[in-house]
Order: sequence, then C-alpha cells, then structure tokens
Amino acid sequence: MSAPWSVHVFGVRHLSPGGAWHLRRYLDRIQPDLIMVEGIVDGIELTEHWVKKGTKPPIAILSYTSELPMRTFVTPMARYSPEYQAVLWGHQHRTPVEFIDLPSEVFLGLQDEEMKRLEKLREQMAQAASEAEEDKETEVEAESPTIPRRSIYEQVAEIAGEGDYDSFWERNFEHNTNDESYRLAAMELGRSLRELEDESTPRHAECLIREAFMRRCIQAAIDRGVSPSKIVVIVGAFHAPVMSGEHPIMSDAELAKLPRRAGKLTLMPYSYFRLSSQSGYGAGNLAPAYFELMWNALESDNLDALPGEYLSRLARRVRDDGTHRSTAEVIEAVRLARTLAALHDGSAPTLRELHDAAMTLLGHGELAPIAQHLAHLDVGTAIGELPKGVSRTSIQEDFDRELSRLKLEKYRDTVKHDIDLDLRENRQAKTESAAFLDLNRSTFFHRLRILGVPFATPARRNQTAATWGENWTLQWSPESEISLVEAVLAGETVELATAFRFRQAIEKCESVNEAAKLIYDACCCSLPTMMDFARQRLQTLSTESSATAAVAAAAHELMQVVRFGDVRKFDTTPLLPLIQDMFVQGCLTLFDAANCDNDAAKPLMVAMDELNRVAFEFHELVDESLWRSRLQALSDNDDRNPLLSGLACAILLERGWMSNEQLGREVSRRLSPGIAADLGAGWFEGMAGRNRYALIGRQILWEQLAEYVANLDEDQFRRAVVFLRRAFGSFTPQEKRSIAENLAHVWGVDSDSAQAVLDGPLSEKEEQALSDLNEFDFGDL
Repeated sequence: MSAPWSVHVFGVRHLSPGGAWHLRRYLDRIQPDLIMVEGIVDGIELTEHWVKKGTKPPIAILSYTSELPMRTFVTPMARYSPEYQAVLWGHQHRTPVEFIDLPSEVFLGLQDEEMKRLEKLREQMAQAASEAEEDKETEVEAESPTIPRRSIYEQVAEIAGEGDYDSFWERNFEHNTNDESYRLAAMELGRSLRELEDESTPRHAECLIREAFMRRCIQAAIDRGVSPSKIVVIVGAFHAPVMSGEHPIMSDAELAKLPRRAGKLTLMPYSYFRLSSQSGYGAGNLAPAYFELMWNALESDNLDALPGEYLSRLARRVRDDGTHRSTAEVIEAVRLARTLAALHDGSAPTLRELHDAAMTLLGHGELAPIAQHLAHLDVGTAIGELPKGVSRTSIQEDFDRELSRLKLEKYRDTVKHDIDLDLRENRQAKTESAAFLDLNRSTFFHRLRILGVPFATPARRNQTAATWGENWTLQWSPESEISLVEAVLAGETVELATAFRFRQAIEKCESVNEAAKLIYDACCCSLPTMMDFARQRLQTLSTESSATAAVAAAAHELMQVVRFGDVRKFDTTPLLPLIQDMFVQGCLTLFDAANCDNDAAKPLMVAMDELNRVAFEFHELVDESLWRSRLQALSDNDDRNPLLSGLACAILLERGWMSNEQLGREVSRRLSPGIAADLGAGWFEGMAGRNRYALIGRQILWEQLAEYVANLDEDQFRRAVVFLRRAFGSFTPQEKRSIAENLAHVWGVDSDSAQAVLDGPLSEKEEQALSDLNEFDFGDL
C-alpha cells in the first residue's frame, strides 16, 4: 500500500473571481508539473477548445444520455471561473491539466438512482398519507408542521452574522486580497462546512464517492512518477480538507459497482442568465455580470474602484431611461455603501450593500425605479461563443446545414429579427430550391417549434389572414443550443427528431381537438406519414367523443389544414370526410350542450363561431341546412342559455336566414317586461357579440331595446345593466355614435342632440347613481 501523500490543495467556489485571481498567483508561485481540477474526468478533451481563438465564455460542457429517458447535466464556466483560469494557465505555461471528478456516465447513472429514490419516497409518503386517514393519531402526527432544515451554507452565514451566504463569501473571500490568507481561509471554511453536513443525506454519500474517486486520480498521477510537491489540486472548498492520502481511495471494485448510463459530451455556448442562480442553477451566483466587473477590477489591481464603477453604471442606465440622477448622488451612494460595509467590519461593500445604497440614493428610497437596471447590471446579457464546428452532435450539424441551405445563418444571433414568409411558389426563381425557399423555411421553423427549440417564434395565427403568409421572430440563445442537443435523443436530424416527437404525441393524444391540431402541425412540418397517423387517431377518438367544443375545434382545425393544403403541397382529400363527420357531430350536440350556465357557455360560443366558419367555408361539403335548423332551434327556445340563444340569433341574421320581421318578433319576445331582466339583457349580450354593423342597421332592434329599458323598474334595471354594460363595453366610438343616431330617431330628436346628451357631463344625481351601480354586488347574478 502506498505511503500517505500530501499535495498542494487550493479550495475555491466555482464562480469566484477572487478564487480565480488568487489561483493564478498561487500557480505562479508553485510552478506545478501537473494541475488537477474538479471536473468530469472525460471532459478534459473538450478543454482544448477553451484556449482556441474565437472561444468566448461563458461556455459549458453538456453531458447527456445516449438513450431515453433523457438525463443531462451541465458544467458551466465563466471567464472568472477558477477551473477555467487553471486550464488557461496550464496552456500558457505548457503544464498538463487533468480533470479528476467522476466520469459523466457515472453522474448520469447517479441521476437515475436519485430519480428512483425520489419515486420510492413519493410512494412511501402516499402510503403514509393513506394510513393516516385510517389512524386518527397518525393523522394528527402527519399534519404536524415540520421545519425545513437550513443548508450548511445558510448556517455558516448565520454564524458569521451575515444575512446570506453570498454576502458572507464576498466579504470574507472576494474582498480578501491576501494570498495565503485566502487559501487557508477556504480550507478552514471547508472543515466548518463538513462539520455541519448531515451525514445521512444522499448528497453526503455522493460527496464521499466523488472524493474517493478524486483521490484515486491523484494517487494514479503519483504512481506515474509525478512528485506530490509538484501537483496542485483545485477543488471546491467543501472537498479541499480531504484531498490527501490519509483518506480512503476508491478501489477498482468500488469503481466498477457505480451506476452508469451511456452518454455523450458536447461543448456549447452559455449565458450569464442560465449561469446565475436566478435561473435555478444551484452552483451559480446571483450576479455573474457583477462578478465579471470584480474580475476586471482584480486584474487591473483596482478592486477599491468597484463600488464607484458599479453605481456609476447604474446611474448611467437610469439617466438613459429618462430619469435624472446627479454625480453627487452617485458619490453619496458610494459613501453610504462603504459605511454599511464598515458596520459589518468589511473592507469593501458587498453587492447587497451596493443594492441598499443604490435604492436609497438612486432609487430615492424605492426599488421599483432601479430594479430593472440592477438586474441588467447583476446578471447581464453576455452569451458565449465557440469556433465553428467545435464538438457538434449530429442534430447540431444538421441544424447548421439547414441554416446554410435556407440562407438563415445571419439570423443566428441574440438580436430579435422579424421575418415575413410568402409560402407561394416564386415563379421568377431559376431553381426549385429558390422557388420554394420561404415554404421550406416555414417547414423548418415549424419542426423546431415541435421540438421545443426556441429559435423561431410564430406570430399569432390570424384566422382571416392569407393562407400563404406567415410572420416569425427569430432569436438565438444558449437555451436554443441546449434544447437542440437534447433533441438528439429523438433523432439524428431535425426531421427525424420531429417525426419521433409526433409519434409520441399521437400515441398520448386523448381528444379529437388535440388530434386535429397534430394533423395541422404535421402538415406545417411536411410530414405526411405523421399526418396520416394523426388522422387515424382522430377517427378512433371521434367515435368516443361527444364534447361539442372539442368536436367543433377539431372541425375548424381541419378546415385550416385544407385551406392551405395546396400551398404546402399536401393532399388533404382524406380529411374531407372527417370534416363532414365532425361538423355533423357538433351540430347535433349543440342544443343539449346549450343547457348550461354562463361559464360553460363561453367555450360553446367559440364552438358556434368555429362551426359557422366551417359551414361558410365548406357550404358545398357539409349539410348547411342542418346547421341552420340547429341554430333556429337554439334561437327559438327559452330554456337554453340566453347568451347562446342570442348568438344563434345573430348568426341567423348574419347569414341572411332571418328577416327584419322575424328579428322584430324575436326582440319583442326576448326584451319584454315579462322576461327576467338578466335573461333578456343576457340574450342581447349574446346577440351583440358579432356582426355589429348588421345589428346597427336594423332600427327595429334599437326601438325594442329602448322600450325595454324604459319599462324596467329600478331593481330590474340594476340586474340588466351588468349585461348591457358588458355588451356595449367593447363597441368602438364609431359604433356607439351610430347607435346614438338610431336612438335619436327613437326619441324623435336629431342625431347631434342625442350625441351631445350622451357625450355631456353627468349630473350630480347621475354621478351618485353610477357610483352606487359600481358598488353594487353582482356576484349572485
């Protein structure tokens, strides 16, 4: 057995500019023959790209499984990460660098084990809850609140008298420019953290495994002949105290027993937002951009200027936003920040103290005026870059080829670009690819949408817009890269991955409207096989569904597919019988569904509009007489929801299936003193929901409405007015002016006089009545 060894150990925090700065100085002093860094051991090969021209942090190593279920983990690096600076120092001084943490396949395997543990825990909790229902004593015990255990980092901050761990670390480490003091303090912090660590947690067990493997790597280097005195080991402060030969080293048998998942690695650009703890990254910090400012200050040996630089930049942003802030206020803010630091025996202000000073002086006591600017200064918008072709997966390479083929390479940046597509054939183009360039772009964008790759965002679909036009917003980000890499499990290319996702969605689909949307999406993605699978699924589901809203939505979605099928070069003939079936089913179920309250009526109003669009668009295909008869039945009956009956009447009127005489009789019947006020006004609200110009042009409607309102008593008026206000609330000024002209005719005055009365100021009595009305509780209506 080898004699215990001792190497140079440097404890760090993974995103610490002070740690990176001290580390480089430490390496300059030690001049090691080997640098060993906490990082996945198989990721070291990717570090050759870290030192290439064109690499700009933040960047990250992404590890991902080769098979489903997908497991991933990310190792991000900023310019001021100690690990990143260690690799740069090694390259600059021709010193080998090795990573010594567990292989990525073990980390992925440990994730699987953790998922199994959590699932087992959930089952145990569910069983305990079930038993608690049967055992009153157990139930009382189960309901007793438990206080969540504070993390060891929160405990350390509290012991030190700091409000949070970030402030503790910054005050005691980032501001500590004494070389040996920093390293020794980090080692002592590691010992304190280990004393506070709960040894029963899975995290502690994983740390022990990782540390044993790290020592195994160090032992292997010593066995190769590297002198321990010429080895520098760089690990997190928590692990630093146990990086010596006095602690157990992982054996071959123990390594072989570790769980594993086959995986792959890739290097990718990253962003400061994703790197920040605000995005949910546990090892991040709250302010990566702020700490880059600190790194720059350390590099220029001017850390004392950091508070002034930070607050000056904040004041500049506030001024650029149109709010004046003076230089004197900045100076006072710096003084206040330093005073706050002195109260904590600090040598310089922490970020928290800079925030407090900024709110007091630059926010004038409020956070709101500067909150957005603080977020920008703290987190920043930095996005990393990598040289072209570095460490690509097959789907990334396919994505790049598609960008080139579709002439989209210039849009691959962080600035938003709006792009309009014309899907029709460009008959002036000389090649087929040029003739259908926009159509192929649209197909590509829709495939990325299905894959969940955030690059191309469609504008809201306009039902009345031309079928050949689309509008997209393009913007690239690290999130796009991550999503693209994760999609490789679904297929080697964008097309294959999209088809796989479609097959999964079709198998899980449980409603006719979802199946119809899948048909629409398959058409947009130019995947005829998937469209046929979705069509078969829709046929199966249609025999099981009777929900009017879902069936109407499905018919309307299929209508959209048929409308632009020719533009997308799709044969939509097999969809026509489905449209017929969905339309008939929607018509036949509408009347019974209309026996509902107002909340349930809202989706049915959408369904009626969709069915009417289908009937209008495909009047030669569907049974339009059936639609007319169902609308007439709904309009004529008093025991259906009044909103829906009013809407049915409006559609009949709009389609020319109701004469003025019939409208007059219906209005007279619905808006009469014998009808409950909320029912009559509710009917009018449904009636006024569409084709208002057709309604405005029918004088008999306004005569009946004026007479109806005039005959209401006070209580009836209060009940009716809530519906009438809602009905008229969305009318345009021009429409209201036309209504005033109609009412002028009813009242026997000229239109200008009526308009003047309606536009004039309210009397004191009218103001009071309106105030009482606004305070009236309509909750029971």
